[in-house]
Amino acid sequence: MASVAPVSWRRYLELTKPRIVALIAFTALVGTLLSSPGWPPLRAVLWGTLGIGLAAACAAAINHVLDRRIDEQMSRTRSRPLPRGQLTERGALLFAGALGVLAMLILSFLVNVLTAALTFVSLIGYAVIYTAWLKRATPQNIVIGGAAGAAPPVLGWAAVTNSVDPHALLLFLIVFVWTPPHFWALAIARRDEYAGVGIPMLPVTHGIEYTRLQILLYSVLLLVATLLPFITGMSGLIYLGSALLLGARFLYYAARLKFAPQPQLPMRLFRYSISYLMWLFAALLVDHYLPTTQLLALARG
Repeated sequence: MASVAPVSWRRYLELTKPRIVALIAFTALVGTLLSSPGWPPLRAVLWGTLGIGLAAACAAAINHVLDRRIDEQMSRTRSRPLPRGQLTERGALLFAGALGVLAMLILSFLVNVLTAALTFVSLIGYAVIYTAWLKRATPQNIVIGGAAGAAPPVLGWAAVTNSVDPHALLLFLIVFVWTPPHFWALAIARRDEYAGVGIPMLPVTHGIEYTRLQILLYSVLLLVATLLPFITGMSGLIYLGSALLLGARFLYYAARLKFAPQPQLPMRLFRYSISYLMWLFAALLVDHYLPTTQLLALARG
């Protein structure tokens, strides 16, 4: 009996897609920290990030349940707990419900009602509207559904300020534009699997060549979007330099994928896109707490 409990615990953890939730929680955390000139209230930062992370974990678990039959047919996902019979759908839904209730309680009573409401809308947007409908309805699924995944920085900002700030919407825009090239790269690599289960991802409905072009165009748009925090005065030269360097590499992969495609490039771009978003948001934090004037003063001695 002693060996059963840890395995079950790991399977429930797997339902939450911990790597994805960690990235979501990080972008939310950045939103909380950028929301004020100095250090924001620790209570709002801690409880806000925790509540948003739990809500993201809830959405991920619901996604596992709704996609179970699809996951059983795809090599990338058939080892997940539900297709392998390691967990039941009822158990997964109860787990997701507990996470969702806890998230809403934390955000409503320990943060603010606005953050709780926006987080709930985001949760429904991803777990229900995207997973249960958009994903199966249109090749623009990831574009439209990307709004839910782009919300965490806005949620984090609202956790501190109890408002939706225009600068927070710039962060939303960056993640929103980042989502299609990030996911379409994976969709190219897994095109045959998506076609086999009837999911109308862009490479399935419009072909790989067209998807490569869209990835390149969105990558250009992403580079432009990442310049907006500097143009609007939200960030400084540290962030600008980082955004240009990171964006140049993103464009390099996208251009190679379009004009010199190789079998390994879609997954290489997909993996880089995850690191890209993490380092871009980290650069926002560094720039926020270490303005260029301070950096120059440190360089001078």
